[in-house]
Amino acid sequence: MTSNAEYFARYEALAALSCQMLVAARRALWSELAHLQDEYRQLVDALREADDGVKLDETERLRKYALIRQILADDAAIRDLANPRMAALSALFAGRPTRVLKEMYGAR
Repeated sequence: MTSNAEYFARYEALAALSCQMLVAARRALWSELAHLQDEYRQLVDALREADDGVKLDETERLRKYALIRQILADDAAIRDLANPRMAALSALFAGRPTRVLKEMYGAR
């Protein structure tokens, strides 16, 4: 069983990481964003395990929901920034995938 302090430390870490991910997306640092996403998934998995058995009072529930709202807002902003990039990559591959792959990876 996880203490409430440990539980909230995990949520705070997740919120901080989502903020870092948003900064990376705003700066178009896509490789860094991908690395941060791996860390994010690990934190989410750890939080799922910690979620069992944690009892929250009303104040703690409100704090948890505020953190979740922040994380979801960051996620939405990241998607808004990444979607045009994904669309551009899809358009490149839709046209001539073989040529694009050769150009990207130097295949001959």
